[in-house]
Amino acid sequence: MSVSRAIRSTLFALAAATFSAASNLRSELRLPGVTSFFPGDPGYANISRPFNLRYVLDPVAVVIPSTVHELAEAVKIGKANHLRVAARSGGHSYIANGLGGENGTLVIDLSRFTAVAVNPSARTAVIETGNRLGDVALALNDFGFAMAHGTCPYVMYGGYGFTSRMWGLTLDNILSINLVLANGTIAKASKDVNPDLFWAMRGAGPSFGIATSYEFALFPTPASVIVFQYNWQFTAAQAATALDTFQKFVEEPNLPPEFGAEIVLTRGNVAGNVSFGLNGAWHGDPNLLNGTVQPFLDAMPPLHAVSFFQGNWIESVENLGGGTLNTSLAPDGTDTFYAKSLMTPEASPMNRAAREAFMNTVATEGFASNTSWFFQAELFGGANSKINAVPLDETAFAHRSSLFTIQFYASSFNNAPPYPDAGFTYLDDVVNNITSNSPKDWDYGAYTNYMEDQLVDFKRRYYASHYPRLLALKKELDPTGVFDSPVGIDD
Repeated sequence: MSVSRAIRSTLFALAAATFSAASNLRSELRLPGVTSFFPGDPGYANISRPFNLRYVLDPVAVVIPSTVHELAEAVKIGKANHLRVAARSGGHSYIANGLGGENGTLVIDLSRFTAVAVNPSARTAVIETGNRLGDVALALNDFGFAMAHGTCPYVMYGGYGFTSRMWGLTLDNILSINLVLANGTIAKASKDVNPDLFWAMRGAGPSFGIATSYEFALFPTPASVIVFQYNWQFTAAQAATALDTFQKFVEEPNLPPEFGAEIVLTRGNVAGNVSFGLNGAWHGDPNLLNGTVQPFLDAMPPLHAVSFFQGNWIESVENLGGGTLNTSLAPDGTDTFYAKSLMTPEASPMNRAAREAFMNTVATEGFASNTSWFFQAELFGGANSKINAVPLDETAFAHRSSLFTIQFYASSFNNAPPYPDAGFTYLDDVVNNITSNSPKDWDYGAYTNYMEDQLVDFKRRYYASHYPRLLALKKELDPTGVFDSPVGIDD
C-alpha cells in the first residue's frame, strides 16, 4: 500500500471512529427534557459561541438539561466517555472556561435553571445558577432585598462590587450550595454538610462541581445610593503621586464601609498623559458623602470633571450596569479582548518605583496602543472593609489581605477578531513593569474572576497557600479530572 493510501486509510478510520463516537454520544444524551447540540446542528454555532471571540472552540456537544437529575446524568455520560465536562451559566469567562477552555469538551448549559425563591423572614434566597445578575437584582428588589454582587447584568453573580466593602464578596454570603459532583452524585454543601467541599466551592468551584443553586444571605436595600465619578487629566508623574494619595486615603481609620470605589485609568487626552478617575458608589446618608471624599480631594490637584447620579437601590444598579437589567430584552454581546489582574497586598502598598513604572507605561504605550483599553484598581481593602474582615481560611479565596484588585482589560478596536499582537504586549508590559519594580518578596496575587491562561505560576497567584488543600480535595472528589480547566486544580 502506498504511503498516501495508508494515510487516507488511517484518516478514514479515524473519521469513522469519531463519527461513531459522536453518534453514540448523541444517542446517550437523548434524555427526556434535555436539548443537545452537536457540531453541524442548526443552532450549534450560536450556543457554543464564547463571550471572548479571541477563542475559537468546538465543544463535542452542548447539552441543556431542565432538571438536576438530567444534569447529573449528563455528567455521568461525560465521565463514562472520558470527556472533560464544563458548566456554562453566565457565560462571561474571560478565557472561555464555560466552554471548557479547549476543544472536545462536553458543555452543560444551565440556562433553564432560573428559579429565584426568596424567604423574606429569614432574609435568604435560593437562586438557581442559570440566572443572570440583572434578573436576580430585579427579583430580589421586588421583596425589598439585595445581595452582594458585581455590576454587569449578564454575568451570573460577579464577586466584587461597590457594596463589597459593606457586605463582603458574593461568595462570602453563600449559606449553602446544591451541586453535582464529578461522578454524577447530587450533593449539598454548607458549613455543616460537606464542609471541606463548601470551603473549596467558594473560591475554586469549577474544579469541584457544577452548582445548580446557591442559598444566599440578603440585605435590605439601601434607601439611597449616589454613584460618583471624579476625573483628572494627569502627567505620568502626577498619576503616580495621585495613586499614592489614594492608597494613603483609604487606610484612614474612619473610612466608612459604605464607601465603595475604584481608580479607573484610560487613555490620556494627549501623549504622555493619563486619564485618572475615582469612580464608585456611596450607600450611606447622602449628606455624608462629600465629607468622606473631601480629604482625598483636598490632597489632589483641581478636578477636570465630576458627575453624580442619585437614586434608589435598583436605579443605581441599572446605572452601573449601563441600562436595563432585564436580560431577556436583548441578547448578550461579545468582545475580543485580553485581560490580566493584579491583587496588591494591603500590608505593602505599591511603592514609588512601581507606581511610576505603571503610569509611565500607561502614558506612553497606552496612548499609542491599537486597542481600546481600561484599567480598574478596585478597592478591596482599606479601613473597615468586610472583605478583609473574613478570616483567610474561611473560604478557598486566598487573597483576603489585598488592598486593590487591578483589572487590566484591552479590546480590539471594533470588538471583533483578530486581536492585535501588540495588545498582549501592552498589558504584559504594564503588569511586568509593576512587579519588576516591586520588592522581590512582594506577595501579590491574581483574581480568578479575571482569569488568564497565560499567567506564569498561576497556582501560586490564584490559590496561594490554599493550593495544597485544594489539590488533596481534588484528588479525592475528581481523581480523573472531569472538571479540569486550563487554570484549575490539578497536579
